[in-house]
This record gives sequence, structure tokens and C-alpha cells, in this order.
Amino acid sequence: MSSAKKDSSLGTQLLAIGLARLTINITLRMVYSFLPAFSRGLGVPIQSNIRLLSLRSALGISAPVFGMILDRFGPRNTMLGAMIILAAAAAAMALWPVYGIFVVFLLLSVSAYFLFDTSELAYLSERVPYDRRGRIIGAMELAWSGSMLLGMPLVGWLLAQTPTPAAGLSLTFGVLALVCFVSGATLWLVVLRQPESSGNKMNTRYYWKTIFTNRRVMVGLVPGMLIGSASESLNVVFAAWLEDSFGLALTGLGMAMVIIGVAELLGVGGVMLLSDQLGKRRTIALGVGLSIVAYLTLPMLGTTLMGSLIGLFLVYLTFELAIVATLPLITELMPLARPGVLSANILCQSVGRMLGALLGGMLLPLGIGSSGIAAAFINVLALLVLLLWVREHDI
Repeated sequence: MSSAKKDSSLGTQLLAIGLARLTINITLRMVYSFLPAFSRGLGVPIQSNIRLLSLRSALGISAPVFGMILDRFGPRNTMLGAMIILAAAAAAMALWPVYGIFVVFLLLSVSAYFLFDTSELAYLSERVPYDRRGRIIGAMELAWSGSMLLGMPLVGWLLAQTPTPAAGLSLTFGVLALVCFVSGATLWLVVLRQPESSGNKMNTRYYWKTIFTNRRVMVGLVPGMLIGSASESLNVVFAAWLEDSFGLALTGLGMAMVIIGVAELLGVGGVMLLSDQLGKRRTIALGVGLSIVAYLTLPMLGTTLMGSLIGLFLVYLTFELAIVATLPLITELMPLARPGVLSANILCQSVGRMLGALLGGMLLPLGIGSSGIAAAFINVLALLVLLLWVREHDI
């Protein structure tokens, strides 16, 4: 096979992976963005769903299982399996929009996200050199900002098209199930016809002991865990804050998500521009430092709707710059056990986000000011760990 044909094939596969990733991200993020509407449709208090989101994050503690699945079946089959799980969960929720099914949906959807995320990063890391990896991974992370920029206005519009909140959930999940099927079929047609690479065949106990006793790996995962924890403490409350403080309706919340999506798009663009040139570690430090400033200014800006939207724009721009820049660094912490390291990253991120969600729920009655200060403090810790102990791969 010629090199030109290889390049063309990889580009086509990346487009298919990006479409599937966009679908999964919409599924993951719409619950945060429309948490009050979901709570009304299910007939439960918003605090119950905040605790449920914390439980969803806790599922990442089982991340070693996801790593073993990836090692056993390879990145391509694992990505396809994730889309099948997501399509089935969304279809069930469309048919039976009740709280019990919603709990199952949240757990299955985050499992699909974990499986797909580790598989995608492993797939890219096998094919892209480290000195170009920041740009390529950054390009794929455009699906994250795209889910907010394109997906959230659509979800808000779908939720508002029906006479009752429960009917809005059925319509939204029905459309989502269809999109999952289309993106999964595209993934099957484009990516899975390529030959599989062999996975690691190490003894399972030794494999995980090697990862979790490696100081370089464990220290390298801490900044991302803290950055994610700070963000999650705000993720679970900002929709309720905007709705309660400024009376935003569903469509208004959808447009607010567009602003956040633009901010994230610029943050990912910063990673694509800076990470391979400036270095991954320095780019993370820049993003975390700017995040601290953004979180501290959010309470001051949050007294008006316009100021609140500006504050959220700055928060999500700087967060995205910081968190996406951690991904290429993590892929090279232990290349010979990359699927396991990526799964360990999910475990750490999940613990951080679980604690962040619990913290956000506790701070909700105290207002956005307390959330901003708490998130800034957590990012200070992340910056200290990064500067004192994390070293970038020497290439």
C-alpha cells in the first residue's frame, strides 16, 4: 500500500471517529446542560440528579476493566461496541422515559464514553508520532466543543417541541438513538475494515501493578484529575444557576451552550497551535494558570446575564486549553502499557469528577461565588503538582 493511500485512509477514518465521538459527547453533556429540564421530565428533584451524576463519575473506578477490554478486542472493535451500547441505551430511554431507565442510561452512556475515549487515544497514539500528537488529538477534541456548539442548541430545541417534559425526553432520546446508529454504521464501514493491531498479552496482575506503582505515571495523572474535579464542581450547577438567576428558558440555555462551545473550540485551537511547539507541560501550565484567574473572576462577572456568559466563556476556554493538553502527555507516560495508562487516567478523572460533583452540589445553595473560589483553589493544587513533579517525555 502506498504512503499516499495510507494517509488518505487514516484521514477518512479520523472523520468517522470524529462523528462517533461527537455523538457520544452530546449524550454525555446534554444532562449537565439541561439538568433542570431532565429533572422535571423525570419528576425528581435536581439534587437527586446531581448525586446521580456523581455516581456516574464513580463508575470510572472500574476503569481497569475498560483497559482489559481494549487490550482484548483492539481499538476498532471497542469503539464499535461503545456505539452499540449507546444506541441501545438511548433507544430504551426513548421508549421508557422513567427514572429507573435513566439511571441505567447514565451508567451505560458513561461506560460507552470511557470505552470509546481510551480506544480513540490508543488508536491515534499508535499512528501519530509524539511531536505531532498534540495537534492531531486536539483536532479530534473539536468533537467535544462541537457537541456544545452544535448539539446543545438542538437538544434544547427538541426538549421544547413537546407539550410535556416527559414527551420532550422521549423525542430527544429517539433522535439520539438514530444518530448513534448512523455514526456507528459509519464507523463500521470506514474504520473496521482496516487490519487490527495486536494487543498487549501481559499477565493481568503484573500489568496493572506495573502501571499503578510507576511514579511517573501516577504523578502525571494527578493534574488532569484535579483540573477535571474543578470543572465538574461547576458543570453540575451552572445550568441551574443561569435558570434561577436570570430565568433562561430551554432555548435560552441552548444559546448559552453555544457560547460555551465557542470558548471550548478556541481552547482546543490553542492546544493545536501551542502544544507541539511550546511543549505539552508548558501548555498545561498556561491553561491552568489562566483557569485560576477565570474561576476567580466568575463571581464578579456573574451579577448580570452578560457578565455571567462572559465569565463562563473564559472558564471553559481556559479549562479546555488545560485539559486537552494533558492528553498527548498522558499517552507517552508508559507507551508499552498505553491502554492501561489511559484506563488509569479514566479512573483518576472519574474520582476527581465524582468529588467535584459532590462539592458542586454542596455549594449550589451558596451561589456561584463559592463554586468559583473552590474551583480556583483546586486548580492551584493542580499547578503546583505539575510544576514540582511532572516531567514531559524526553523526545
